[in-house]
Amino acid sequence: MSAAEFASPSGPLRARGWQARLLPLGWRRWTLWLLLAALVLVMLGIMVYLAGRYEASQVQSRLERDTSDALSDIRGGLTRNVQSLQALQSSNPTPNSWAIDAAEMLRQHRELMRIEWRDASLRTLAHVDTPYRGNLFGRSAVDGQGGRDRAQTDVSLACANARRFNGPAYSSSYFVPSNDGLGLEVIEMCLPLINSGRIAGYAVATYALQEVLANLVGRQLARSQEISFTEADGTRLALHGSARRGVRMFTAQQLLDLPGNTLVLRLDSWHSAPSLFPNVMTALVTAMSIALVSVLVLLAKDTRRRLAAERDLADALAFRKAMEDSLVTGLRARDLQGHITYVNPAFCQMVGFSAEELLGHGVPAPYWPPDRVTEYEQRQAIRLAGNVPPREGFESVFMRKDGTRFPVLVIEAPLINAQGLQTGWMSAFLDISEQRRIEELSRASQERLQATARLATVGEMASLLSHELNQPLAAISSYATGSMNLLRHQGASAPPDLDMALRRIAEQAERAGRVIKSVHDFVRRRDQAREPVAARALLEAIMPLVTLQARKLGVRVITDIEPGLPEVLCDRTMVEQVLLNLARNGMQAMEPCELAQRVLRIEARKAASNESSGWLEWRVIDHGPGIPKEVGEQLFTPFFTTKAEGMGLGLSLCRTVVEQHGGYLGFEAQAPRGTIFSFTLPVKKSPSSTAAA
Repeated sequence: MSAAEFASPSGPLRARGWQARLLPLGWRRWTLWLLLAALVLVMLGIMVYLAGRYEASQVQSRLERDTSDALSDIRGGLTRNVQSLQALQSSNPTPNSWAIDAAEMLRQHRELMRIEWRDASLRTLAHVDTPYRGNLFGRSAVDGQGGRDRAQTDVSLACANARRFNGPAYSSSYFVPSNDGLGLEVIEMCLPLINSGRIAGYAVATYALQEVLANLVGRQLARSQEISFTEADGTRLALHGSARRGVRMFTAQQLLDLPGNTLVLRLDSWHSAPSLFPNVMTALVTAMSIALVSVLVLLAKDTRRRLAAERDLADALAFRKAMEDSLVTGLRARDLQGHITYVNPAFCQMVGFSAEELLGHGVPAPYWPPDRVTEYEQRQAIRLAGNVPPREGFESVFMRKDGTRFPVLVIEAPLINAQGLQTGWMSAFLDISEQRRIEELSRASQERLQATARLATVGEMASLLSHELNQPLAAISSYATGSMNLLRHQGASAPPDLDMALRRIAEQAERAGRVIKSVHDFVRRRDQAREPVAARALLEAIMPLVTLQARKLGVRVITDIEPGLPEVLCDRTMVEQVLLNLARNGMQAMEPCELAQRVLRIEARKAASNESSGWLEWRVIDHGPGIPKEVGEQLFTPFFTTKAEGMGLGLSLCRTVVEQHGGYLGFEAQAPRGTIFSFTLPVKKSPSSTAAA
């Protein structure tokens, strides 16, 4: 259009006409593009639909072929099993040899749960159960009890069909429960055994339908499909395999026609949306192949790194395991609920329990002493509440599996995971029983050293006293003898009691000298002179001193010496001191008691003797309060005393004197109250016994 035309009055009208014509063309162009896009989408949809139908038909055809193959596999496997069962009877076996061959067959064929050999009347002659399931039917069928009785009807029906078919026959399926609560669906196969044209018995085999699917069907079919036996109404009897879930399921069914029974074999396969037409499929396959190669290369590198990391981790675990096994320190880990999650061999050896017995165990722990369970539960509750124990640890007492107890040092710390969260507690245990024993031995050694030092001091004191007292005692004895001589010169005018007193003074001075000499010889470990002494003479020698103290304490002394006692061979002075010391202790024991009559009894009697040796027993009996158990355990320990003014050497020296004579000094409780101290001394051997010896 020219400018003149556009400038003329009719020009604008003509331009508006062109615009009016261009507007429908634009809409039509967009409409055509939309229609083209819709057509492409429809065509793509149709192609996808057709490709999906094609792929579905291919999948269904492949599934049908797989079903036929599975059916052929099952029939072939059942036929081979029939031939194997016939071979079991081919050599006229005994029940024992038949059972051995049947057990081998069961080990090779996991689909068989049980094989029975029955006679013509269906009585069981022998049977073998699969080793992989245990005894599926409970007790054996021979005793007529157990779960096998429920299958007798099916077995009888199958064997009746086998007689009619003159070949193997199968029963209908039935369910057998098992101990795990699941159970199995099984069928019975009965095979008649023909001998000289007559049925001599039957071989009955029990099949587990699930194991038939697992062992007779090719394994490649079960990797991507579900294989099952179903009834006519679709109820599944057995299922095997795992299929990848998808948006569409394909199913194929075929009949497994067995003599006497018919089962439906069903294969299920899930697939995602069908692929596109072949060109796009080829492009996708090419792209996926390139991507797959790239992924495989990356996976190979990642696998190498992962294997290297696993090797490093395995080495670290082996190193940690070797380190933990070599430790003598017990290790135990617990979770936040107090359950044991880990123990090392040293801890198991320490408490005597195995790791299986300890893992997962809560409160109370099996190694806790029963009388301390409450205390340990409170301590564990405090620990699980988050109270951190002292770093130096604390002592406790554990009990081994055999009941023996031992002290341990426990060191605990929080167990922190890689994320920094506390997951439990880690404890280390040290058996300190040997340390306690060494400490006790060290303490006893120290006590013995101190006692030895004190005894050495006592020996020095005894030597000093013997040296210092001998001269005063000799002077006392001389003065007493001189006084008695003067009294004899006075004649009848001298008082008789004074002469007796002076004579006693001289005797006791001489006796004191002998005691000091005996103690000195005893401390110096010299051989004491032993002489035969009558028991009454020993008692009469100490009675004046005993009577003197008895009057002071208000004690009545009773002596009882068995008549006809032989003489004892002893150091007279030291034995007299033993008797005197025991008598004084008995009288002093009754001093604080509120008794109507205080009685001390001293007895001498013949003890157990034989032809080669004879013994005399002395008994000193008081009626005091008795000796407590804790005091009796240390009664003969040097320097142990219950008296404020005592040194604790009396009874210890008494026992040493008696033991040096070959005797024994001990004590026992007196009923209803009091204590009996007794000791033995050897008697003088007669010439006849000495010659015999």
